[in-house]
Amino acid sequence: MNEPILTCRGLTKLYGSMPAINELTVDIFKGKIVGLLGPNGSGKTTLIKLAAGLLQPSSGVLTVSGMPVGVETKKRVSYLPDRDYLPGNMRARELLKMFSDFYEDFDQQKAIEMLSRLGIDLSKRFRTMSKGTREKVQLSLVMSRQADLYLLDEPIAAVDPAARDYILRTVIQNYKEGSTVLISTHLIADVEPVLDDVLMMQNGTIRLYGPAAGIRAEAGKSIDMLFREVYQC
Repeated sequence: MNEPILTCRGLTKLYGSMPAINELTVDIFKGKIVGLLGPNGSGKTTLIKLAAGLLQPSSGVLTVSGMPVGVETKKRVSYLPDRDYLPGNMRARELLKMFSDFYEDFDQQKAIEMLSRLGIDLSKRFRTMSKGTREKVQLSLVMSRQADLYLLDEPIAAVDPAARDYILRTVIQNYKEGSTVLISTHLIADVEPVLDDVLMMQNGTIRLYGPAAGIRAEAGKSIDMLFREVYQC
């Protein structure tokens, strides 16, 4: 039986008295590309930040590879936030060096090849790049780690449509075999072809979870159409 990479048991995260994650119990399994879907405020980014170790649960249990989230799990998790997080004054080649120094599992040659295929000038400073180009740089660096779990929060939101297919193919082709990719996105139609599983959230709980193909077959429609129906978009 496939083993879970991410396990939540009664997981709750409160902001004041308001739950962003509310008694969430779920297993996310190894070797999957999982779409984390839901409207704004459904708890997607909070769940990702909890798994990345950037937030602490208010209650419940959260483990990665069977270990409580902490120093050891951070070595196994590659996280892409939904906003710029790299030093703006650094050139792309300096960012490569920084990642190589910081992460033992970083494959610098793979990152260089990905950036080259995306047409990134390694001499340019990060802050001088367009938002879409900055997203490409950050995604390339994150996907060049040999992680067990990749957490991608809106990885293609600012990328032009022509580049989205290429970037999604890059995700598929460059994550470590047997690892899991958890993608939070509103661009469901773009990511749907690469998804193995779908996890829909609402109000910090699970609305729907299962294999993408099975959900499509049962609903008789695409995940994108089902999402619009479920959330009345």
